Amino acid sequence: MLTAKDIMTSDPITVSPQGEITAAARLLLEKRINGVPVVDDQGRLLGILCQSDLIAEQKKLPIPSYFTLLDGLIPLISLKHLEKEVAKIAASTVASAMTPDPVTISPDTTIEEVAALMVDRNFHTLPVVEGGRLVGVVGKEDVLRTLVGGAPA
Repeated sequence: MLTAKDIMTSDPITVSPQGEITAAARLLLEKRINGVPVVDDQGRLLGILCQSDLIAEQKKLPIPSYFTLLDGLIPLISLKHLEKEVAKIAASTVASAMTPDPVTISPDTTIEEVAALMVDRNFHTLPVVEGGRLVGVVGKEDVLRTLVGGAPA
């Protein structure tokens, strides 16, 4: 049975949380990858930066809707959600745009579990973590490659 360690990219491209957004976007485009793990100096996974995180910067700020109850205004979205949206739109560093604490898999995660996560949760990139450190990445292309019998990148 195939596992993540059989198909993962074992020396993945990573970025620092202090990196600039424009450099990270350029990296994703040049390498033709959907996401990149964000790691600290010790190789610990801090988050993941995906194309969707960068596209969020181009989004317009949602104007919260309110309703009145007993002469008070009550927002229909939480202020915490609004603060997160503002932070994503105004992001200038990787740390401010990344998704912190991403879903991870272990090297022994089966390809069936990997595929289920990708389909059910709409993930394109899954960090592979062992002992708290990033050891690889599995992308949708890695899973597709198993269908045609290709070797991992």
